[in-house]
Amino acid sequence: MADAEDPLLLDNQLCFALYSASLQMTKLYKPLLDEIGLTYPQYVTMLSLWETDGVTVGALGERLFLDSGTLTPLLKRLEVAGLLTRTRNAEDERQVLIRLTPKGRALKQKAACIPAAIGVRGGLTVQEFLTLRKTLKKLRAALAA
Repeated sequence: MADAEDPLLLDNQLCFALYSASLQMTKLYKPLLDEIGLTYPQYVTMLSLWETDGVTVGALGERLFLDSGTLTPLLKRLEVAGLLTRTRNAEDERQVLIRLTPKGRALKQKAACIPAAIGVRGGLTVQEFLTLRKTLKKLRAALAA
C-alpha cells in the first residue's frame, strides 16, 4: 500500500491536481462552446476582447499568457470566422491591432449563459469558487514572479 505522505505519489502533487482539474474543466466547457462555434482558447481570447477591444497582439498575448506563435494562428482562425480583424497599426507598423467585428461583438450575447452553466456544474459554493479563484490567481502571480 502506498504511503499517503509520500511526496512522489501522483495524488500528492499540486501540479497534477491543477492539470487534471483543468482537463475536466475544459471537457465541461466543450459542449457549451461547440454551440457557439469556439474552442476553449478561442473563448478566452474572445472574453479578453469583449473586455478590451482594439488591443495589440502583444498586449493580448500578455493578458492570456500566450506567446505570439500560439496566438497568431488562433487569431487567424477567428478572423476567418468573421469575429475579428487584424490590421497593422498606422503609427507603428510592427504592431498588429485586433478589433472585434459586429459578428464578434454579437457573439458575446450567445456566450452570456456559459459562466452560470459552468458554475452550476462545478460543485462549489459561490464562496468556495471565489476563494479558489483568489488562491489560483495568487499562485499564478507567485509562479510568474
